Amino acid sequence: MKIYNTLTRKLEEFVPLNPGKVKMYVCGPTVYNYIHIGNARSVVAFDVVRKYLEYRGFAVDFVSNFTDVDDKIIHAAAAENVTTTAFSERYIAAFYEDIAALNVARATENPKASEYIYPMIDFIQDLLDKGVAYIADGDVYFRVAKAHDYAKLANKNLAELLDGASGRTDEETERKESPADFALWKAAKAGEVSWQAPWGQGRPGWHLECSVMSTKLLGDTLDIHGGGADLEFPHHTNEIAQSEAKTGKKFVNYWMHNGFVNVDGEKMSKSLGNFKTVHEMLAAGLNPQVLRFFLATTHYRRPVDFTDEALDAAENNLKKIENVERNWSDLEKIDLPFWDTDFGLPEGFFEKDVDKKSSIAIIYKKNEEDSEKIVTEFEREFQGAMDEDFNISNGLEVFYRFLSWINHGNAGHKEREFFDRVLQILGIKFSEEENLDAEIEALIEARQLAREVRDFAKSDQIRDELKLRGIILEDTKDGVRWHRE
Repeated sequence: MKIYNTLTRKLEEFVPLNPGKVKMYVCGPTVYNYIHIGNARSVVAFDVVRKYLEYRGFAVDFVSNFTDVDDKIIHAAAAENVTTTAFSERYIAAFYEDIAALNVARATENPKASEYIYPMIDFIQDLLDKGVAYIADGDVYFRVAKAHDYAKLANKNLAELLDGASGRTDEETERKESPADFALWKAAKAGEVSWQAPWGQGRPGWHLECSVMSTKLLGDTLDIHGGGADLEFPHHTNEIAQSEAKTGKKFVNYWMHNGFVNVDGEKMSKSLGNFKTVHEMLAAGLNPQVLRFFLATTHYRRPVDFTDEALDAAENNLKKIENVERNWSDLEKIDLPFWDTDFGLPEGFFEKDVDKKSSIAIIYKKNEEDSEKIVTEFEREFQGAMDEDFNISNGLEVFYRFLSWINHGNAGHKEREFFDRVLQILGIKFSEEENLDAEIEALIEARQLAREVRDFAKSDQIRDELKLRGIILEDTKDGVRWHRE
């Protein structure tokens, strides 16, 4: 099994630190708004990676954070005259609601930056003690010149970065020893949320948050660290610098970055009016299964273009798979002639009826033993494609040939097992009842979070929405119970 490592720019054989186990960290959202289609692309891409690793037998310890301490959160909360906690919890609840609709598995842990402030202070103190960080007017900065091979991840070098920063004259740059140095701690400003540290009141820098949460939960060295391609520099670059300066160990063995999302061929931005959040799209009636399938079926490193045509294609392909699932019991009853491999193709069947890409005949039905061999061959081909850096595009090409074989009367027990395994990796479910129950649970959890932060308008809105769907909530001393009318 091979993974494309952004750090080395090549495919590398995947060898986890501990056999059979994977320690994986993926940068999560800054919770100041609903997740947009670019966020969702990363969430779904790494959900597919995780599910394929589990399919291959690995136990995956998957951590993805919430950045709930940030300038945007502070300013937006102040504008609404609510606490940063109440503001960020609103969008954390929405995040869980959205990923439930997209059938994304919950992370093993979703740490919040605000819960790790004191470990972050200890981390910074360690860097100060080592002389790789310094204090400047209450801020703390990392000395980039002390980092080994800084910015290699982004295929840059320090000299280029310093040339690019030459001439910069803003107030913060004046405080730094070098314009390339980055903030580990920001001194408190009037009215902002802050914490007391030995060097003064303030809050941690964004880059530091992920280093501390990932190493605290997964150890000094991670197997896989993922995120969007936009995070290579400076975020992931700075994570490497500060983490390795503190521990003296390699921070991450395999760096993975997913490609960008464009909308109708253009970069998504609010100024262009093409900024799309998952929450708004689903509320407008977009089938979450279609959105999931669209995001899951492009190789994670490739950019994707979000268009109506692309969604239509995803919907059509999804319907083809759903039709196989719906008609499975009927396909099992099709009685086609058996083929004895010693005597060539049966009478009336020709070479055109053979799938030459994999040397698997798709028009005939063989005995059970031979049928099992054919399913094993399909699965071997699928796994071979996915083992090359999770190449879902090539894996689906095998899967679609498998579906063609199924549609010619080869729907059996072994075939169903493989069919279900692929759908699990893709994150697709066709049971309306199961999807509805998951969505209801997500809405109930969102309502509970709204009640905890005293957002009763949101709480009542969710209760009313569920009632319109025929779901009645009962608040009991043992928690919330629900039933259908």
